[in-house]
Amino acid sequence: MSRPSPTPPDDFVALAFSLGVPRDYGRVRGLRRVREPERLAAIGRDTQGREQYLAPRAARAWARMREAAMRAGVELEIVSAFRGIEYQLGILRRKLERGQTMDEILRVSAAPGYSEHHTGRALDITTPGYAALEEEFERSLAFAWLRKNAKSYKFSLSYPRGNRHGIVYEPWHWCWHA
Repeated sequence: MSRPSPTPPDDFVALAFSLGVPRDYGRVRGLRRVREPERLAAIGRDTQGREQYLAPRAARAWARMREAAMRAGVELEIVSAFRGIEYQLGILRRKLERGQTMDEILRVSAAPGYSEHHTGRALDITTPGYAALEEEFERSLAFAWLRKNAKSYKFSLSYPRGNRHGIVYEPWHWCWHA
């Protein structure tokens, strides 16, 4: 799937800065601006029934990893995968409208332009019987399997406890690295 972008990503990042994202956000958090992929590949439906996408090479690695987990009796479910910069800006706006402070938001969500989800290489994972996007996932067999095996498929946990980016611990967030 090709992705035409009618609005330049820099415009969305500029809007995020105008909403209160600190201009030195990337430097302070040790995060780099990322680019969206030109192509995406379908990877299946998420827990809400929506089709999800990753960059083609990450999608192939995900398929191999998910298949290996299934052979081991572990079901990995997709919560979310690719999210564009514009979508991330919408998340930020909705949280601000609900009264959250920018500091609170940036502890749990990367700023538009800095999220690994924009790269098409990151996905949030859950497994049956566990709430999506909750720390309880770390007690699942799926998490134990990922900790032991994800590296073989070039996936790693992006935000462990006490990570240098100042983002809360996310045992569900895994990113593929070529």
